[in-house]
Amino acid sequence: MKKTIALLAVGVLLAGGPVAMAQDVRSAETAAAAVADTVETAATDSIAGSEYEEALEEDGEDLTAAGAESTGIHRTLKTKFVEGTAGFMSLVAVALVLGLAFCIERIIYLTLSEINAKRLMEDISRHVEAGDIEGAKDLCRDTRGPVASICYQGLLRISDTMENIERSIISYGSVQSANLERGCSWITLFISIAPSLGFLGTVIGMVMAFDQIRLAGDINATIVASGMKVALITTIFGIIVAIVLQLFYNYILSKIEHLTSQMEESAISLMDMIMKYKLTHDDSTPEK
Repeated sequence: MKKTIALLAVGVLLAGGPVAMAQDVRSAETAAAAVADTVETAATDSIAGSEYEEALEEDGEDLTAAGAESTGIHRTLKTKFVEGTAGFMSLVAVALVLGLAFCIERIIYLTLSEINAKRLMEDISRHVEAGDIEGAKDLCRDTRGPVASICYQGLLRISDTMENIERSIISYGSVQSANLERGCSWITLFISIAPSLGFLGTVIGMVMAFDQIRLAGDINATIVASGMKVALITTIFGIIVAIVLQLFYNYILSKIEHLTSQMEESAISLMDMIMKYKLTHDDSTPEK
């Protein structure tokens, strides 16, 4: 009986050995597949990470390029200004600053001189028709601008003859016109002198380039190109300064023409008012 049980146990062990070995092989294959999946996942993550980094780098390059384009004009002008001849570029810059100073001063003066001339003449007409000449004078004194000044001068001599009143208005109008155009001659000077300074810098720069060629003893394209580049930069900036000042100058001239036309229209209206006042005053004077 014991021998039978021992033989059965040995048989079971011999039968279970291959099964256990098969299970071990299967476990090893499963572990190898898991390791392969892990390696493949890691490789995929690595590729995705590298692609993400490349995308970030491309976005950074795009942002850098956009920033460079936004500040490109400013940097270019600054670089070209530094590359130009210091002496002549400084003179061109001084011409620009002084010209803009005169332009800004004229624009402020002319802007403050502009008023509603039609409303002013209506208010003066009401005072004159009511016989309140002093009220009309006070109104003109309290109003800024050349139109009010001309009207005040006409009302100040309302008791004189029409010829004297007209002569006084014309003379004072000429003075006011000269005040409006004061400083414009300096603007035209800087408009004409800026490109002249640029041309002068160009000529001197080309002379210096030829001197470098003479010292080198050979016509080198690099020497010629660098010298002519520096020489032409002064001309470019001189023309730019002239264009900017010319735009401001034309705007100033348009404002002067507008004020001059207002002065002429107001002077004609004032003469008509004074004429009507004199006729009414002479008719209402009782005979002695």
